[in-house]
Amino acid sequence: MPKEMIIERLVPDTSILIEGLVSTKIAKKEIKVHQIILHEAVFAELEHHANEGRAIGHVGLDEIKKLQEMAQTEKFEIKITGKRPTAGEIKYAKLGEIDALIRQTAWEDDGTLITGDKVQAKVAEAKGIKVMYIPLEQKPCKKLKLEEYFDPTTMSVHLREGVLAKAKKGKPGAWTFEEVSKKKLSAEEIKEISSEIIEEARMRTDGFLEIEREGSTIIQLGLYRIVITRPPLSDGWEITAVRPVKKLILSDYAMSEKLTKRIAEQAEGILIAGAPGQGKSTFAQALAIHFAEQGKIVKTVEAPRDLVLPDEITQLAISRGTPEEIHDILLLTRPDYTIFDEMRNTKDFLLYSDLRLSGVGMVGVIHGTTALDAIQRFIGKLDLGVIPHVVDTVVFIKNGMIGNVLSVKMVVKVPAGMTEADLARPVVTIDEFETGKQLAEIYSYGEETVVVPVTEIKAGQTGAKKLAADAIERTMQRYTEHLKVEVVSDNKAIVYVPEDRIAGIIGREGKNIMQLEEQLGIGLDIRELTGEPEKAKPEGNEQTYDLDENNKYFEFFLDKKLEGKDIDLYIGDDYLATFNVGKKATIRIKKQNPLGKSISNARKNNDRIRILA
Repeated sequence: MPKEMIIERLVPDTSILIEGLVSTKIAKKEIKVHQIILHEAVFAELEHHANEGRAIGHVGLDEIKKLQEMAQTEKFEIKITGKRPTAGEIKYAKLGEIDALIRQTAWEDDGTLITGDKVQAKVAEAKGIKVMYIPLEQKPCKKLKLEEYFDPTTMSVHLREGVLAKAKKGKPGAWTFEEVSKKKLSAEEIKEISSEIIEEARMRTDGFLEIEREGSTIIQLGLYRIVITRPPLSDGWEITAVRPVKKLILSDYAMSEKLTKRIAEQAEGILIAGAPGQGKSTFAQALAIHFAEQGKIVKTVEAPRDLVLPDEITQLAISRGTPEEIHDILLLTRPDYTIFDEMRNTKDFLLYSDLRLSGVGMVGVIHGTTALDAIQRFIGKLDLGVIPHVVDTVVFIKNGMIGNVLSVKMVVKVPAGMTEADLARPVVTIDEFETGKQLAEIYSYGEETVVVPVTEIKAGQTGAKKLAADAIERTMQRYTEHLKVEVVSDNKAIVYVPEDRIAGIIGREGKNIMQLEEQLGIGLDIRELTGEPEKAKPEGNEQTYDLDENNKYFEFFLDKKLEGKDIDLYIGDDYLATFNVGKKATIRIKKQNPLGKSISNARKNNDRIRILA
């Protein structure tokens, strides 16, 4: 058994306090101290970390509290000395300002500096200060309390104060949400689990404190991606831990020979899209392993680093660096492929695009409810002409498997639905990869960039004729819902309607049809519709009203009981329109619009104007 080392005056720095090694050494009788000297700078730095919401601040302060308690039983004194450092010294603690103050205390009091920081130890030795350097050893992994909520089928665990612990069990697209505790968790229990996770992440080589903010901490610990939120960011303490339930390789996905060849030979700007929890990262992981096995140099950009990959693949944490730093590293190390998991903000999209345009093969993971949504996320962030050079293939993942695949390319053409040759422009076309069927086009229209779904147009019907037919159909629906429109030329259309609607559409002496032709800018031939069901007779009770006319409007004054209700306006048996009655029980119709002209004609011809409700 090693002999207990006696130290007269021990001066710990923040690194050793955060690791809790002073109390551990004393408790194990490895060292015996007469006095522990704590500089005010230690308290200031730990307080700063705690105020910033960083867990290491709380851990270090808990260690000092433990030493205060041990001072009584182990018979040593705790002395607090020095002046509180300035805000600037605290701000630049990483540059050694706080360490310098602690070293100065050890020098002046002839104490022994105890540290886990190798640089701190070397500087102290160079200055002739007595030093006890304890390398921060990696402790064996222990079973965490968090892991008790997991079983082999668990995808994620959700712990929140005041409620029962819950877990998602199953696989992407086929899971259940189950309670996994018998009692509600308290805030103290959540805090205890959080502290254990953070301490373990600091000690393990496979543990990373990816992002640490005032109200949240994001940790990657082995296979677990853990998000801890706390007040004031959230209304209570909460832990969400996600773990992959199955590791797949590319051959596990039912890929066609065509897609396999595309990934192997051509696709270098790949987007993997899908809703949360559908298996996007699992497919990205399989792709990364596939590329590595092909002898390619593969690196990843992650936040957090949660992909489970072979040692030969370097995983970079963008949360620990800047986009510029990641950009420089990847260009200097020249990987063949970079997996970007996950792309969230504008900087991520720009970094992905810049690396792709620099010649790096890119695979980006992105949230989207459809494959087309993933491409639309680039609009506004990049010039339209750049998009096909950045993204050439979109793989949509649903329920853990490949849903559909899109290809992206740019051509110069007349956009679908347009006919004039001088309207040709650069158009980004989006096609179904397997069938080649065009789904959408992206092009500039005036000052806007528009995404236009491409629908199939009947043979012989141009885009212009289809637009005209739609406009005629919308206008004629005021008379009947049962109709068919054929645009036979640029100047004429045939409208088929039920026989009993023809007279109302034409009107007395053809006045109605003339107004419709003037409004639509095209000649109309009204014919009988055969083989179509006739619209049912209107239902409802006829309402009384007062009709007033001024220079601009017709105003119908109705019973107050009709306020907020829908009414139908008819001329004879011909339906005109439906209105919602406002608070004043009044309907106002402009005399110059088609409805107003129909009412004016009805009054001149003494036709009956009816309101049904």
